[in-house]
Parts: sequence; C-alpha cells; structure tokens
Amino acid sequence: MHVMAGLMIDGEGRVLLAERPQGKHLAGFWEFPGGKLEVGELPLEALARELREELGIELQSAQPLIRVPWTYDDRRLVLDAWRIDAWLGAPQSLEGQALQWCYPAAIDPESMTPADRPILQALRLPATYVMSPADVAFDQRDVWLKRIREVFSRGVRLLLLRLPLWPVESVRELARDLLPAAQAHDVQLVLDGDIEGARMLGVGVQLSSEQGALLSERPLPWRQLVGVSCHAASQLAKATQIQADFATWSMGTESVAESLDASGAWTNFQSLAEEASLPVYADGDTVAMTMDRAKSSGAQGIVTTEAW
Repeated sequence: MHVMAGLMIDGEGRVLLAERPQGKHLAGFWEFPGGKLEVGELPLEALARELREELGIELQSAQPLIRVPWTYDDRRLVLDAWRIDAWLGAPQSLEGQALQWCYPAAIDPESMTPADRPILQALRLPATYVMSPADVAFDQRDVWLKRIREVFSRGVRLLLLRLPLWPVESVRELARDLLPAAQAHDVQLVLDGDIEGARMLGVGVQLSSEQGALLSERPLPWRQLVGVSCHAASQLAKATQIQADFATWSMGTESVAESLDASGAWTNFQSLAEEASLPVYADGDTVAMTMDRAKSSGAQGIVTTEAW
C-alpha cells in the first residue's frame, strides 16, 4: 500500500498533525495528514487530493523528505513523506479529525503512529552530521574545547564526539563542559558508543553495529538521540527494530574508489535507503561525497569532518 504524507510547515516552523479518529486503525495516535494513492494517480496528485479532501487546502509546492516502508501486524505500507512549505487556504478538519500545530522538537514520538516516527525524526534531524577527527590527542583538550564551541556558533546542529585516543571518562567530562554552549546553540551532542555516559549526561549515542546487534530495545529515552553505524542491510533492519532515530552507512574511503559512481556505491546506497525504515546518513571520505548526490540518493544527509 502506497500512502502519501504531507508535512505542512507554517511561518513559525510548526508542523500540522492530525489525530486518527475512533474506529480507525491506531485510533488516538497522531500522524501527518495524507492518504492512499488511487489507481493511476501520481504521488503528488494523490497528496494534493488528500489534502484537499481532508483539510480544504490547495497544495502549491512540496519537496520529498523520506520514504518509510513499514509493516503492521495486518498490513504493509510505504509511507511517502513530503515537506510542504506553500499552500492556499487555511487547514480545517473536514473529516472530523482533531488538528494541532506543533513545533517538531516538542512532539513526543510515542504519541505518533509507529510509521510516522521516522518521518518526525527526518524532519528534526539536520542534513549535516559533524564528527570530530579521530586523531585528536588528549593533550589537546583545551584547544578542542574552544574549537568545538566555535563550531557551534557556525550553525552545526548535530555533533558526534568520536575521540578514540581519549579515556572514556575524559570524553564525558568534555561533553559535560560543552553542554551549556550546546544547549544555547541548539546543538545535539552524541557520544561514540558510550550508552552509560549518554544516560548520565542526557545526550545522544552512536552505536556500533555490534552494539546494535546485542540490543532488544531502544537504549535511551526518545529525548536523546540513538544512531547506529551500519554496513549491511540486516543491520539497518536491526536499527529499526530497536527504534533508533537514524543510521549511518559506510560508503568507503578515497582509497577504495576515486568515484562512488564507478564503484556503484551510490546505487547500492539508494536501494538500501529506499528499504530502510529510518533516516540514513551517508558516511565516507571521498571526493564524490556531496550533499546533492546524497540527498538525491535518498540520504538524510552526510557525515563529515570538514567543519574543522
């Protein structure tokens, strides 16, 4: 079943949610407005029709956000989500559903239908996932504390502290010292594999594929991000199972191939992203790792160290 979803963003940055009415599957949960494609319809035609029938508005422009394959007990669907920034008319409830405008950061993912949760995360997450260089020595701590704070002021919104040369407790102390500046600049900090440290500090965690394989459920509350590093389709499926917010997919390095096109890595990535049920960042050190190419291949964005 192919289902369209429209994320209507108003001038204040709020998104419109609709409550599923009593008598319907998943009644009481919130979702993004939309509905099923009819035979012979193109996706945008279906989305425009559904919004006209449900809300009384006319769609003017929309951009693809994410496609989420999802299986419920009794049905399988692909939720095709588009971001809508322009429409005519004021949304109104034409089918008896409750409506509310919400800031994305304030939405409780557990109030959303399970298939809509990855869409919410795709809306919330930035396109650029910045990672600290792995070769930073511990004796450079004060220098890097200053540099990271400077990066916050340049618009970074998601930062992975990947510092393998540092003691675990020292990375936690750095994260603790960075928290005030991170909160002031709306930056989400992520620790590399340190679930316990993330719990203590209230920040996110990036899990290795091996860590993800050992978990049966999400290791942190929804207010703290959970990412999983993936190298196989089965690991992407596992990331979805434990309700991770996003995955990263290794694209290789410059030494592997001078062109991702030549290696077929982007073709492979697009196939995997289309089957993944969560946002996926492309991660790799290559000349062909561009935001445009990643986005056109279905990525949430890219992992980069170029901010430094």
